[in-house]
Amino acid sequence: MSNIDEALDLLQNKVRRLIMERLVREPHYPMQLAQQIDVSQQAIMKHLNILEKADFVSKKKVASDAGGPPKNIYMVEKSISIRIDLGPDLFRCEERKLPKGGPMRLSSRLPSASTPVAEAISGRKKISFQEGFEYLSQINETLDELDEKRDALIALHQVVKNKISTAVDSNFDTYEERTLVHNMLDSPRTHINLKQISEELRLGASATEQLMEEIRLRLLREIGEKSGTVISGPSDTKLPWWAMLGPDRNLNRR
Repeated sequence: MSNIDEALDLLQNKVRRLIMERLVREPHYPMQLAQQIDVSQQAIMKHLNILEKADFVSKKKVASDAGGPPKNIYMVEKSISIRIDLGPDLFRCEERKLPKGGPMRLSSRLPSASTPVAEAISGRKKISFQEGFEYLSQINETLDELDEKRDALIALHQVVKNKISTAVDSNFDTYEERTLVHNMLDSPRTHINLKQISEELRLGASATEQLMEEIRLRLLREIGEKSGTVISGPSDTKLPWWAMLGPDRNLNRR
């Protein structure tokens, strides 16, 4: 099971989501969680064991306030971001790990609007409630702005994919050809995983490679004819499929 599959499988359960929602705020005892979520402690322990096995939470023993034996307290262990975009001509599902490090280490990757916040809290163990409220308000506002821009980009991506899907349907006759082209369009700046496509189409490795080569040459010819671009080389030259994007779009490729 992949990381994204495991995360979705774990978090599809409402009780586990409620557990995580509380643990991200502060560590909890199983009995606390049972009382707050209104399920049995036995059920809570079952879900905590599942989350712990997947490294989503961890536990440690702490002394009992009542003087009894030490008790386990649970806290969140993993930091991830899950993104799902779904619609006609659109399916993106990915798990992204959040970068580690202190404020200054993160500052080079932050939007300019958030850099002052990182600088203000760097090297400080604590900040006041008022400062925290103001900083979180600023960060949330920036996140909302970024989300709006991302939503617009995803919508534009969907429109472009919809328009090119019509051409794919009319120019490629077989399901296998269309599937391979759509995989190329889904990741236009990365190498194609032929092994994964071979398994998806239930084709042998050699048949998938041959199909890929036929489509690559066909697309190169078509784009060359329409744009007047000429790619010179022997007939057996192994050009990557993304060469069809043109030299101006491949400056960053190594």
